[in-house]
Amino acid sequence: MKPTLVIVGRPNVGKSTLFNRLTKSRDAIVADFPGLTRDRHYGHGRVGVKPFLVVDTGGFEPVAKDGIMHEMARQTLQAIDEADVILFMVDGRDGLTSQDRVIGDQLRKTGRPVFLTVNKTEGMMRHVISAEFHELGLGEPLPISSAHGDNVRDLVDLALAAFPEEASDFSLEEGPRIAIVGKPNAGKSTLVNALLGEERVIAFDQPGTTRDSIHVEFDRGGRHYTLIDTAGIRRRGKVFEAVEKFSVIKTLQAVEDANVVVLVLDASAEISDQDAHIAGFILEAGRSLVIAVNKWDGLEPMQRELVKRTLSRKLNFTGFAAIHYISALFGAGLDALMKSVDDAYASAMAKLSTPKLTRLLIAAVEKQAPPRVGTFRPKLRYAHQGGMNPPLIVIHGTSLEHIPESYKRYLEKTFRDAFELKGAPLKVQFKQGKNPFADKKPAPMTESEKRSAHRKRILGRKKYG
Repeated sequence: MKPTLVIVGRPNVGKSTLFNRLTKSRDAIVADFPGLTRDRHYGHGRVGVKPFLVVDTGGFEPVAKDGIMHEMARQTLQAIDEADVILFMVDGRDGLTSQDRVIGDQLRKTGRPVFLTVNKTEGMMRHVISAEFHELGLGEPLPISSAHGDNVRDLVDLALAAFPEEASDFSLEEGPRIAIVGKPNAGKSTLVNALLGEERVIAFDQPGTTRDSIHVEFDRGGRHYTLIDTAGIRRRGKVFEAVEKFSVIKTLQAVEDANVVVLVLDASAEISDQDAHIAGFILEAGRSLVIAVNKWDGLEPMQRELVKRTLSRKLNFTGFAAIHYISALFGAGLDALMKSVDDAYASAMAKLSTPKLTRLLIAAVEKQAPPRVGTFRPKLRYAHQGGMNPPLIVIHGTSLEHIPESYKRYLEKTFRDAFELKGAPLKVQFKQGKNPFADKKPAPMTESEKRSAHRKRILGRKKYG
């Protein structure tokens, strides 16, 4: 069992920067704004010789009684309960604060090993900076620089010294990566918590609660999954804060990294053009799609019918995607939703036989040939699979640049129906056959060939002259 290191501290002391350093990733948003991290963020440690888990937490304010800060504190306390070692981070440039004292008292009561970590000490006399933190009574302060990596390896070695060395294996079990996306306040975090069966991420009745993309590994029905809870995506004209711009970028990256994307729509609000734009981006990224219409339990029959009509009108280009009407708050419809996720993942990773693809192509051309271009008709010779996630079919032939989009869609539907692909945006790519003689220059004529051509020209003039 890997030991768990939890990073705790007040806002803006550099916890996420250390998390990224320990995981050798950029999974946590880092910027010069306090309170960026809100949920607890897990990662696999990749510093030192011993494997470990590391948890990034939001700015800890134990005295908060309500609001988002209270929810963040509750998430941090849950992370502390799971910790084997706590890295209590303070800011060496700000010095010891009253909030550091409150957090130190709270951590002392947990009974967990606590390592007092003084951050942002690069270019300074570290023994002088760390001296005042002895007042906390948490042992020898450890000066580091999470941004530059100074003393980070020493910190990890000290924190893990009491744990036995295991084989350093950072490989993760393969399984579907599922990104949960949608507009703010659509119920994405509530859906994640419902699937996990615990309050793993903050679900708060306030748009924009989630800022980072939170990766959560879990098992369901004997299968391993990775859920990615993302920040809500608003219209470009309504994104003003720099923090929100970072969040949107992380959401788009999460879509690119996923195998299946669950687009969460708010049934209690109007299905908007922004929902269609998000769906369009998912298709452009080539990711499998499942649509979850949330908050279905609170609608009247007439409202439900109106939502269905709006869906068929605004998201008509997502006809390959399964639609589920759910209630994330009460856990209704989640089994059917995950069944569609499994089907979409299987379609995205399907292996398509080259002989069967070619037979299907020939049969499709016999049923409906591509339209002529002048006196020529494009010739489609054979097909093979060019990639997965999404499935890509490459068709070889001649004059393929003249095939219209309507015929391409006809071929896509033919292949999708034959292989029973559900939820994955199958793509067809044409590859033009090369003329083997295109780059060859004609051989020079011999003397006899020149005389023969000359005689033919003379005879032609006499015949028609």
